[in-house]
Amino acid sequence: MFDNIISLFVMASLGVCFQLKRPGNINPNTARHVINTSVIKFFFPALCFKAISAADINRNILLLPLSAIITIFLSLLISFVTYTIIEKLTVLTKKEKGVLILTSSFGNITFLGLLLLTDLYGQNAIEYVLIYDLLAVNPLIWLIGPTIASYYGSGEKPAIKKTLKTVLELPPVWALFAGFIANFSGLRLPNFLTKTLDLISMPIVPLMIFSIGLTLAIPKLKYLAISIPAILTKLCLVPLIAFGIALLLGINGLILKLTVMEAAMPTMILTLIISSQYKLDHNLNAFVILSTTIISIITLPITAWLIQRY
Repeated sequence: MFDNIISLFVMASLGVCFQLKRPGNINPNTARHVINTSVIKFFFPALCFKAISAADINRNILLLPLSAIITIFLSLLISFVTYTIIEKLTVLTKKEKGVLILTSSFGNITFLGLLLLTDLYGQNAIEYVLIYDLLAVNPLIWLIGPTIASYYGSGEKPAIKKTLKTVLELPPVWALFAGFIANFSGLRLPNFLTKTLDLISMPIVPLMIFSIGLTLAIPKLKYLAISIPAILTKLCLVPLIAFGIALLLGINGLILKLTVMEAAMPTMILTLIISSQYKLDHNLNAFVILSTTIISIITLPITAWLIQRY
């Protein structure tokens, strides 16, 4: 796991170098938009369909989204209470508060989790990661994220119709449901199609980590202090909440381990898109993403060791 995390930092560093050097005079924001759009609309759906169409669907796997939803709502509540108290004690702007609530609750389940969890638990982990992310985390970030971000940021009221449409128009969601249909109908994919989907899926993780490097900037000193509760919540408290919820729901075995590890992942990259869209402090958002990812070098192996001993 440690080697994989280090390789991710190398990829992010290349994104920073691209941002500084601007090869071919390409704007880093333009490059980031092209990469994110390509992954979400093309590469990622291929992985979703391939993994789910061949998955072993059972009761435990269907409890994953419920576990994720409860965990996220509890972490949002804890973060809101924590930063409401901090807001009264320190100088904390609304735009900073909104970012810190979001970044402490939503994890980088797919783009980081896929690499690390398949390394830990094998290729069987892929379908669990995707179901956890696409049936719970992704819908919630698009449905709840804009509401929180607009309240603390631009003040623009997000339309429920628009957010629902955004979720339903996400290609990975359609690919997920297509995978379920193929799975339940017993459809067997021909070898050439499986290999094609494998090739299409390969660039996902390096491209998204490279994209993080395109957004990083020198942080303000203030960020170090105000982000500590968000970082501790995301990396330490959320996995404990997930563990408790999983036990209450009767989740066990490999899926219990994956549930806790998925909850322990650092901050979700998509929070940065929502922060930018609703005029929150996106530099603070990028800082928390980077900080939680760096600190996860320590916390993820510890979490994996603890849950393995359970």
